[in-house]
Amino acid sequence: MPVTSSSDVAILTVGVVLAGAYLFRDQIFSSKQKVVPAAPTKVSNGHSNPRDFVAKMKEGKKRIVIFYGSQTGTAEEYAIRLAKEAKSKFGLSSLVCDPEEYDFENSDQIPEDSCVFFVMATYGEGEPTDNAVQLMQNLTDQSFEFTNGEHKLEGLKYVVFALGNKTYEHYNAIGRNVDTELTKMGAVRIGERGEGDDDKSMEEDYLAWKDGMWEAFAEAMGVEEGQGGDSPDFTVTELDSHPSEKVYLGEYSVRALTKTKGIHDAKNPYASPVSVSRELFKVSANRNCVHMEFNIEGSGITYQHGDHVGVWPSNPDVEVERLLCVLGLGDKKDTVINIDSLDPALAKVPFPVPTTYSAVLRHYIDISAVAGRQVLGVFSKFAPSPEAEAFLKKLSSDKEEYAAVVTNGCFKLGEVLQLAAGNDISVFPTTDNTTVWSIPFDIIVSSIPRLQPRYYSISSSPKLHSTTIHVTAVVLKYDSVPNSLSPARSVYGVGTNFLLNVKHAVNGEPVTSLPSYAIEGPRGAHKDETLYKVPIHVRRSTFRLPTNPKSPVIMIGPGTGVAPFRGFVQERVALARRTIEKNGPDALNDWGTVSLFYGCRKSTEDFLYSEEWPQYIEDLKGKFKLQCAFSREPPYKPDGSKIYVQDLIWDDRKNIADAILVGKGYIYICGDAKSMSKAVEEVLMRILGEAKGGSAEVEGAAEIKLLKERSRMLLDVWS
Repeated sequence: MPVTSSSDVAILTVGVVLAGAYLFRDQIFSSKQKVVPAAPTKVSNGHSNPRDFVAKMKEGKKRIVIFYGSQTGTAEEYAIRLAKEAKSKFGLSSLVCDPEEYDFENSDQIPEDSCVFFVMATYGEGEPTDNAVQLMQNLTDQSFEFTNGEHKLEGLKYVVFALGNKTYEHYNAIGRNVDTELTKMGAVRIGERGEGDDDKSMEEDYLAWKDGMWEAFAEAMGVEEGQGGDSPDFTVTELDSHPSEKVYLGEYSVRALTKTKGIHDAKNPYASPVSVSRELFKVSANRNCVHMEFNIEGSGITYQHGDHVGVWPSNPDVEVERLLCVLGLGDKKDTVINIDSLDPALAKVPFPVPTTYSAVLRHYIDISAVAGRQVLGVFSKFAPSPEAEAFLKKLSSDKEEYAAVVTNGCFKLGEVLQLAAGNDISVFPTTDNTTVWSIPFDIIVSSIPRLQPRYYSISSSPKLHSTTIHVTAVVLKYDSVPNSLSPARSVYGVGTNFLLNVKHAVNGEPVTSLPSYAIEGPRGAHKDETLYKVPIHVRRSTFRLPTNPKSPVIMIGPGTGVAPFRGFVQERVALARRTIEKNGPDALNDWGTVSLFYGCRKSTEDFLYSEEWPQYIEDLKGKFKLQCAFSREPPYKPDGSKIYVQDLIWDDRKNIADAILVGKGYIYICGDAKSMSKAVEEVLMRILGEAKGGSAEVEGAAEIKLLKERSRMLLDVWS
C-alpha cells in the first residue's frame, strides 16, 4: 500500500483550495452579488407535480382548462381559439393542455366555479388521437378511480367540440364518447355538443356552434360578456444584432439549426436526400403523379409497410411575396425578430425563434390555405380604407357571401386583402401594385395556423427497400369556381406541387407555369450541387398485413390508393423469396391469395406501376392476383356506363365471400372516402349478406361490423 507523506497532503490541500477559488471566483471576488434563483419548491411554485393540471389552474387563477386531442394540429388550433375568445369576451384565463402531459386522478378536485373544455378529433377508424389515448382510457375504464374513490365527476361543468369528417363511418366518435362518458359520471354539459365536419366546412360548423355555446356558458358560469377586451397574445421585437447562426430561417428544431444528431420525428424532421424522382403518368394524361424515394440511410428512421410519411413543404414564393407586400415588410423581410408569448399557458409561440419575417411567412404559418371567415373580421379593423373595411366585414358576417366569393374562389389571405383594397391579383405582387395594410405582425402570428406536414401512405416495404421510403402522390391542381371578382383560375395544392418542384429540380427539368418554391431550404441546406433534400418524418400506422401468410388478403386501392398496397405486395414478395430459398419451390402452396383490385382512367395513361406488377405475380407463384378497372376505355357496362373497382368486386363475389367467411381473410381499402370507399363497403355488405343467406342491410352489415371490430377490415381513406 502506498504511503502518503505530510508534504503530499499539504500540496493536495493547496490544490483543492485554489481549484475551489477558481470555480467560485465570481462569488468570492465580485463586488456585485449575483442573484441565484431558488430551486422550485412546493411553496414557491404552488405545486410539485408538473402533471397536476388542477394545481396549475388554481395557481394561475384560471377558471377554464381546455384539453385537445389533436393528430395534425387542427384541434389544438380550435382549443387556442376558444381560450382566446373566453379571454376577450369574459376576461377569463384558460389553461390549454395536451392531455398526454397530465394525469386525471384529481379531476374531481376541479373547483366548482370552473369548466373543462374538450376539443377532440377522431382519428382513423373511430380512434383517439395519439395524445388522447390515456385520457380516453381513463374516461371509459369503469375501474379508474378519481381521488374521491369513485368513477364519478358529479356536477363537473364541461363543453365538447368534436372534429371529424362525415365521409368516415365513425364520424366524431371520440367527441361523442367523451360526452357520453362524462354524462354517465354525473358531469353537466354546457350548451350543445359542437360537431365540426371537415368534409364540408369545419370553420362554418364551429362558427355556427360557438355563439350559442358562449351564451349557455355565461349563464352557467355566472359571467357577463364585455368583461374582457382585445389583448395581444404575443410581442414581436425586431433585433438590431443577433448572431446569424442562431437565427431560425426555416429550421424546425434546435438540432437542425446546430446540425447536431438526434431522434427524427414530428418535432425534428429529417432532411432526406431524394434518391429517385420520376413521373408516373404518361404525357397524354395531362396530369402529374410523382414517385419519389427518400433516402433514410444513417438517419435512425425506420418504417413498416402501411406507415405514413409526413412531408414538410414550404409556402410558394408568390404567396410569401404577396403577404410581405401587403404587410409593408418588403424591405424588412430579412429583419431578425423575436416573439414572446404574453401568456404561455394560453398561446405558445408556435415556431422556433428568433427568426425573420420572411421565414415565418415561408416556412412556419399556413398562408396558402383559403382565408378563414373569422380571421377576415379580425383584420377588417386594420383596413387601409373604409371600402376595404366594409368589404371584409361583409365577408366575415355573411356566410353565403363568404362561400360564394372566398370559398368558391379559393382565395388565400393575401389575395383577399389585395381584392379588398382593389388590387389586381392576376399579376405578381410588388410594392408598386399592392396596398399596404397596417396589421401588427403579432396579430398575423395569432391568427394564422402553423403550416403542417402533408401525410402520404408509404408505397414501399422496408423488406425490399430498407434505406428508402417511397411516396406516390398525384399532384393537386384544379380550377376555382368563377365569381364576380375573378374568373376561374388554377388552384395548386401546397404539398404535392412542392414535391413536383423538387422532381423537376432533381431531374433538371424546366418549370413553366407552376408556382415556384424555395426548395433549396434554409441556408441552402436542402441542396448539395444536384442533390436535393426534403424534410420528412414517419407516422406509425395500424394498417398492416396479417402476420400469417396463409390468410387470404383482399386489397382495394384505385388511383394512388394503391400506394400502401405496393408496399404490402413487396412485403409478401420479400417473405416469399426467403421462404422459397429455405423450403423449396413449393413452399407457397398453402399461402392465401393476395388479391388487388385497382382502378384508373386508362391503361395507357395513369396505370400506376404497370411495369412492376408482372414481376410480383411471378415472385409470388400465382398467389398474387391483380384485377384492373379502366373507367375511360372499353369494355363498358351493357348500358354504356363506366366500370369501377366495386364492379370488379361484385363480379368476383364467390371468391371474395369464400376468402372472408371460410378462409378468415382480411380486407383493406385505401383511397377516396367520399364515394369509392362507401361504394366498396356497400357491395361487400351485399356479397357477405347474400352468402350468409340474408340481406346486405342486416347480415351483411353485421359481418362488416364484426370484421372491423376484429381488425380484419382496415381502411386508410381520405376525402
